[in-house]
Parts: sequence; structure tokens; C-alpha cells
Amino acid sequence: MNGKINTLLFDLDGTLIDTNELIISSFLHTLEIYYPGKYQREDVIPFMGPTLMETFGGIDVNKAEEMVAKYRAFNIANHDNIVTIFEGVYDTIKTLKENGYKIGIVTTKLSDVVNMGLRLTKLDEFFDVIVALDHVKNAKPDPEPVLMALEQLGSSPEEAIMVGDNSHDILAGKNAGTKTAGVAWTLKGRDFLASLQPDYLLDNMSDLLTILEVEVK
Repeated sequence: MNGKINTLLFDLDGTLIDTNELIISSFLHTLEIYYPGKYQREDVIPFMGPTLMETFGGIDVNKAEEMVAKYRAFNIANHDNIVTIFEGVYDTIKTLKENGYKIGIVTTKLSDVVNMGLRLTKLDEFFDVIVALDHVKNAKPDPEPVLMALEQLGSSPEEAIMVGDNSHDILAGKNAGTKTAGVAWTLKGRDFLASLQPDYLLDNMSDLLTILEVEVK
């Protein structure tokens, strides 16, 4: 292993699995019920990253829980038809696991939907720990979920990289004291992630293997 890094923490949506179209469709479906014709695709892209309660609460605090329920019902019903895995992810995660790295997921999704995505993309066998929204009091960018994952893995922040596609991921890693890596395939755009000054920018998940100097067998 290269240097002291022995732990990789990954966001899920938009980082490992391509849920972008599912998330956008779920937002548009939900908002069309309450605000017909008001929201377009480009309007909901900024909603990706925060928790659903934060997003819908910012639109209408009184109807937030109701909107979250409608979002989740649509999201789960359409999940397996829309979600795919990003190029290079499966082989990279498999290689990291085979080389003895500790790997975990830190996400703002609820654990039941996390498990759906991992099973669908056959990533479910690899992760040592999953910290989901229902496991923490404070979601990313608060350091709590990152620190919880590290504690469960027996790792320190100095030994870890937090990998994600959004500001919440990079800031959570920085707040917890890990190194950070942004993925250039983020829907927010490479320049947006670069502006957050992560330690690394990945054009393909396999770039991690180069950074860590892992020999691919």
C-alpha cells in the first residue's frame, strides 16, 4: 500500500452508481404534483447532494415530509429500471478489496435504498461498512458520518480518502480530516468540484489505483 492510506470511503449516488436520471426523475415527478409546470431538469440538479428533508424543507417546510414520501415511493418503484454502475467502478472496488484496503460507503441515502443499489450493481459483496442517513444525527457535510465509518473500520482520518461527486462529500472529508477525491463525472461539472480543492480529481475510478500505486493483477 502506498504511504499511510489504507481506507477508502465512497459516496454512492453519482460516485459509484449512476442514479442521476433516477434522482432527477424523482424530483420532477414529486414537484410536478405540488407545483405543476414550475420545475425543469436544470432546476433540480442543485438539489442533488443535500438530504431530501433539507431540499423539500427549503421549498415548503409544512409539506416536506409528504413530498419526501412521494419522492421515495417513485424512486424505489423505478430504481432497478434506471440505475447503472459507472465505468471502471466495479473492477476498481474489487481490486482495492483484493489488495487489502478497507472500504466503506458514506451516503445521505437511507440504508434500504443503498442496499438496493449495491445489490443491483453487484457491489454488495465488497464493502466493510455502510454509514447511511438513518445511522447518523448529522449528515454530510458534517464530519459525523465519515468519522463513524472510520471508527467502525478501525482507521484514522490520516489513513483515509473520502471520494465523492458533490460539495457535501468533499467538505465532509475535509471536516473529518481525511484526504479527498472528487469524481470528474459529476453532474455538477469538473470545474465545480475543482473549485472545492479536493486532493485528487479522478477522471475514472481506476485513477485511484494509480494514486495508491496498486498493481493490477
